Amino acid sequence: MTDDIAAGCRCPCGSGETYGTCCGPLHAGERTAATAEQLMRSRFSAFAVGDTAYLLATWHPSTRPKNLDPDPGQRWTRLDVLATTGGSPFHDSGTVEFRAHYRREGRPGSMHELSTFTREDGEWLYLRAAQ
Repeated sequence: MTDDIAAGCRCPCGSGETYGTCCGPLHAGERTAATAEQLMRSRFSAFAVGDTAYLLATWHPSTRPKNLDPDPGQRWTRLDVLATTGGSPFHDSGTVEFRAHYRREGRPGSMHELSTFTREDGEWLYLRAAQ
């Protein structure tokens, strides 16, 4: 993980909270995501700070890649959560539709995805992009 973000800085996930009270404790393994949306936000922040270990750990084993090699020239800048279904502490599955913004080689871009999540043994895991 990079040291680009301090605990007192705003969290990359866009919650408005500091990294140290929002996604930082999830990345450090101090707690787990309570909802599918919280996991989505923490995964976006992990991309933003370069925490590939967290990304792999929160990826369902059936769809997890063997390794991740993020593009070092791409900087994730903003997350917009557009919609959620299910994914609460009372559900075992859920979806999060989002738009993730980035800059690559000085140019802005974005990706849109509807992600599916599942909860196993009380922990939310990213399953895949919905098809």
